[in-house]
This record gives sequence, structure tokens and C-alpha cells, in this order.
Amino acid sequence: MVNTFKIYKPLLRATMKLAGVRPQKIEVEPGTVMNIWAPTRSKKNANNGKKPAVVFLHGFVGDGILTWQFQVLALARDYAVYVPDLLFFGGSSTGDGRRTVGFQAECLAKGLAKLGVQQCTVVGFSYGAVVAFRLAELQPELVESVVATCSGPVVTESLTRECLERLGFPTWSEFLLPDSASALKKLLEIGSFHFPRFPKCVFKHGLEVMFDYRKERAELLEALVIPDEDFAFPRYPQKVHLVWGENDRIFPVEEAKSLKIKLGDNATLVCIEKAGHIVTVERPFVYSKCLKKILASIYKAGHAK
Repeated sequence: MVNTFKIYKPLLRATMKLAGVRPQKIEVEPGTVMNIWAPTRSKKNANNGKKPAVVFLHGFVGDGILTWQFQVLALARDYAVYVPDLLFFGGSSTGDGRRTVGFQAECLAKGLAKLGVQQCTVVGFSYGAVVAFRLAELQPELVESVVATCSGPVVTESLTRECLERLGFPTWSEFLLPDSASALKKLLEIGSFHFPRFPKCVFKHGLEVMFDYRKERAELLEALVIPDEDFAFPRYPQKVHLVWGENDRIFPVEEAKSLKIKLGDNATLVCIEKAGHIVTVERPFVYSKCLKKILASIYKAGHAK
């Protein structure tokens, strides 16, 4: 049977091109290449043009454009949309041995600079939200604001223990790097409020195309978790907008409320009902509507607040 994802990807690519974005391979440093979906004329549409730049960072399951396809279609007319594949996802890879969130953020900043992006709002989902927070911390002149979906700035050892015990997994790798169709189905069911029924072959096909670089991704997950004593909550100069699935079972909404308190008056929180962790794909139209409101509050008449 032909892999359904392999059929869908060329159709998705064609749709994105019609929306005005196309993939570009950017060598951010020798041996490190990032694939970034960018406006067809990225130099013109970056900050030298009229459209504000919005950068979308994906989570640990799927690449950039698969995660954010609905939001690209919703926003590409009014914003210069950039959708990178983080290292070891999609078309991005490196020969460098570093696996930290900081290294992801550094490479992303270099890739965006080569595309002419001087300022942007960064929208991150799950693992991508952690990278977004780190990018905001490292490059405050680049990141005007952060929209963090279903994750805070770090994953500590205590948070890891709490989450994995609740979910029934010994490690993040065993949860996020499924090795069978049934394991992938369970992952998506846990990540959803109500996951629709699909034939088993769909999960088998997804497993074949969505989980390459398994060794490197396991190393990313290992580097993601930090000791509690090594983390001091940063003070972000940027406005932070939190968007959460009300029924998130991975990082429950109580985590979002606690995070908002820590961020102080600089943060807002919106909870989307009947949505789990994968809110961006489970309720894409509600999420896109919410995101449009957030971006409208950040950019007025083409100018940042």
C-alpha cells in the first residue's frame, strides 16, 4: 500500500507554494543546514517590507510545515510567515555534536538573519515553545514577542518525573519516539482531547516518515531536561502570550496558570476548550482565530506595540 503521508506531502508543498511560501535550505554554519519555509521573496517580505514577520516552531512529532499548515494558510496574506524545521526534523540536520535547546536557538537565529529577518514574533508549540523562549532570551533584539503553546521555557527534572509518572512512561524517548503503530496511536490519543478513529495503516505510514534521526532526537530529549537547581526563571522583556489546550494531559492547564503568575503582568493566557496538547492540529481554526487576535494586539497598522 502506498504511504498516505508520501502522497499528501507533495500536495501540501504545492498548497504552501500557492499560499506564497516555499522551502529554502540555509547553511547556518559549516555542516549545519536548516530547512526554512519562507515567503517566496523573503528579502522583500522580511522586515524591510510591510508585513510583520511571524516564525512558527514545531513540536517533537512532525516537521514544521506539517504542524503549522493551517496557520500558514490563515496568516500568509497579512504576515511574512517563516516555518523552520528544527535540527533533526524534516530537512534540517547538523554534524555538530551539540543537542541543547540553546544550540537550536542559535542556529535558528543565524538562519533567520540570512533570510533578512530583523524582528519577529515567535510562535512555538511544545518543544518549539521551549526553543522560542530560549531564542527570546538569547536574541531580545530579534524577538519582539513570544506566543508559547502548551509548554513553558524549560523542562526540569521534577516536571519530567511528575509528567512521566502521570502518563505511565519511564522516559520522554519512550513516549515521544514510538516504535510501533500502536505506540504512535497511544501518543496521539494522549496528546488529544478526542482523537478521531483512523485505520491502523495510517499510524504505520506516519511511523515510517515522521521519526527519522531517532538517535539524535533521543539525544535532544536527554539534553532538554535540566536539573531544578540549574534553572533560574528568566525575566523576559518581551510580551509573552500563552495558549493552552484546556484538556492538555501532558502539561496540564494548571502549569499554564502557574507559568502566567511567574511571568507577571507581561503575560496573557488563553485556554482553548475541548483541546488537548496538540491543540494546533486538533482545533486548528479556533487556534488560528486566537492567534490572529494575539498578533493584532501586537501589531497595529504594521507597527509593533
